[in-house]
Amino acid sequence: MRKILNPLNKVWKFLILLFLIIITFSYAMFQGGFVSWFLLYSFLPFALYCVALSFYSTKGFEITRHIPKADYNAGEPLKVTITIKRQSSFPLFYLIIEDLLEDTLKYSRQTQKAKALLFPGFKKEFAYQYELAELPRGEHFFNDTIVKIGDPLGLIEKERTYSNEDRIIVYPAYTDLLYRHFENQFDQGMTASRERVQRDTSMAIGVRDYQPGDRFSWINWKASAKRNVIMTKEFEQRQSHDVFVVMDCAPDRRFESIVSFTASLLRAVLKRGAQTGLLTISGERASFPIRSGESHLQQLFYHLASIEANGISSLDKVMEKEGLFVQQTVSFILITAQLTKPLIEKASFVRQRNGRITLFLIKGAKESPPQNERSLIAMANARGVRVVMIHEGEFAAAFSEVSFR
Repeated sequence: MRKILNPLNKVWKFLILLFLIIITFSYAMFQGGFVSWFLLYSFLPFALYCVALSFYSTKGFEITRHIPKADYNAGEPLKVTITIKRQSSFPLFYLIIEDLLEDTLKYSRQTQKAKALLFPGFKKEFAYQYELAELPRGEHFFNDTIVKIGDPLGLIEKERTYSNEDRIIVYPAYTDLLYRHFENQFDQGMTASRERVQRDTSMAIGVRDYQPGDRFSWINWKASAKRNVIMTKEFEQRQSHDVFVVMDCAPDRRFESIVSFTASLLRAVLKRGAQTGLLTISGERASFPIRSGESHLQQLFYHLASIEANGISSLDKVMEKEGLFVQQTVSFILITAQLTKPLIEKASFVRQRNGRITLFLIKGAKESPPQNERSLIAMANARGVRVVMIHEGEFAAAFSEVSFR
């Protein structure tokens, strides 16, 4: 219907313009005098410009969008430059240009609007800029640009949409963390250590004094007889830092903080030289195997850039369905904003089978846990499940000693 009405509207306005020209000319001819001819000559330039504009074509416009780079981090500003080139120098009284933004960007704070009123005059090339102050996380597309021109009287208006596709990736914001591996070393409690140490019992590199907890098979009887003191074998130590991260994708107002902390944690682990994997279930299941390297980090960040809080299963249900929690001998890290009793029970079961699981509970800035969550944290500690509460803006303290609760 609109395609039919637009041409009719243009014809109708053009007929009105011709009618006004005829009326003013007739008034001057029949009335005579200075006033009538002054009105005709005053109106005639505007009328002729309208007639010329009605025959002016906007097909020759070339619209170019310049975006400085394709990759951003959430919260960064974005400056976009739109350049308009045209073939002729026909004077344009005004030009309205609007870069159509998708909904994810439309409601972002704009220090300079994506819609602008320009007065190009005789210029054949001109440009304008708009700025988005804080980019939201995600994959964003730029498609169409609308250009509208018109005359001073508002009788003739022309509008055309130009297709100009661009794309940017906005990765989640991250905080520089000092990752330290911590491990449950005793059945009676929890201790944090900078590294998880495993002894390779196939290769002894020396002897040392006996320490409580050393195995009977480690005793070096020859050295003990020589020194008259019980000596044990010193084995080569190898480091293992493999971490598998499970991120909760259930709808929550702190979901962006969950994504940001997950990105910070993954980056910190990989920068430390360790290996890590990731599991998310947001509409669809996405599992990334334990690997290392910069390309693996980019793959994880790309996934986190577009993930949404569409998880229909709670984190404890995810743990119940996934067999990797009992199949893999790695350290598991759960990241969530919702602490529940079933989740603690599942985490406790994994700890009994695997012995290595940590739960990071994300809270808003200055948000205190309610009484029921405090009770759940106490229950988790009693079952040997480490719960670390992290507030927004305090991610850097995630692995400090004071962070353990």
